[in-house]
Amino acid sequence: MKYDYLVVGAGLFGAVFAHEAACRGKRCLVIDRRPHIGGNVYTEEIEGIHVHRYGAHIFHTSDQEVWDYVNRFAEFNNYINSPVAVYKDELYNLPFNMNTFSKMWSIRTPREAKDIIEKQIEDLAIREPSNLEEQALSLVGRDVYEKLIKGYTEKQWGRDCKELPAFIIRRLPLRFTYDNNYFNDRYQGIPIGGYTAIVRKLLEGIEVRTGVDFLDEREEYGSLAEKIIYTGMIDEYYGYQMGALEYRSVRFETEVLDCDNYQGNAVVNYTDKEVPYTRIIEHKHFEFGRQEKTVISKEFSSEWTVGDEPYYPVNDQKNSELYAKYQELAACEGNVIFGGRLGAYKYYDMDKVIRAALDLVFNIF
Repeated sequence: MKYDYLVVGAGLFGAVFAHEAACRGKRCLVIDRRPHIGGNVYTEEIEGIHVHRYGAHIFHTSDQEVWDYVNRFAEFNNYINSPVAVYKDELYNLPFNMNTFSKMWSIRTPREAKDIIEKQIEDLAIREPSNLEEQALSLVGRDVYEKLIKGYTEKQWGRDCKELPAFIIRRLPLRFTYDNNYFNDRYQGIPIGGYTAIVRKLLEGIEVRTGVDFLDEREEYGSLAEKIIYTGMIDEYYGYQMGALEYRSVRFETEVLDCDNYQGNAVVNYTDKEVPYTRIIEHKHFEFGRQEKTVISKEFSSEWTVGDEPYYPVNDQKNSELYAKYQELAACEGNVIFGGRLGAYKYYDMDKVIRAALDLVFNIF
């Protein structure tokens, strides 16, 4: 065996694990089927702007250990995520807060906003929500639901809200302060220089091969290391032998525009169902850029089929039961450990990915 660990996937989980293992004297080989490192946090430079190729990634955490850890590999700016929502010809602040409510109802005080929402919920008289629409209506009332939730959610999931299970929306935070900060976490920002630079530093001194599909060359690469850290899709690893887990996918249309400021904000959501995309990202605003041109990405949610890029796991009962069966197979593996978003069939924020990788390192070493 030439290596102690073969790490399949050069995203955050694989890079953190490989870095920590190498720091402990272990020999690691990292491979990735994509032509680049970084996984879904990969950023590429276009017109001097760090473009998030696989969708916007805003780092936020309340885990000080994780925050201190990532700051070893990058300096973060003071970006605060404050999205804007467009519904027809109306603009609203997100998350749902007093700026949203004052614009929607021409009111000023938290008591006024609470009275309106409580009255709408009371009039609807939904006792046991049977679908996502009823769940959302019972939490925020009709106005917020119809203008800011319904169309966006139906585009995201490709289904009518009445056809979606209620558990998808367990809670919808209503903030009765004039605060547009989307996250409640203590630490937040964008790495200066982009996320790819973080992964590159994590992998310094470690052998990395991109453009390599482990599943196409399993015999060769599987024989190179004592153990395998696999961050790809767990069902694909087993040839979908019990069926494919479901995902939602995302398609991006990225354009370079000959203007210095297209929309005035990094993230603008389009909550009207008639607009085909869910949001537009203007990448330069993540780093307060002053370039003469700008780069925008329109995001289109789409159905996923085998072979497409998987983004959001559909964690309903059917898929959870199927994933449990694959977990049973994984438990029998002698030298393969599954991790990361695809290996765990779980939507992870970036800080949770890093935490999971550090926890794995702690458990092994």
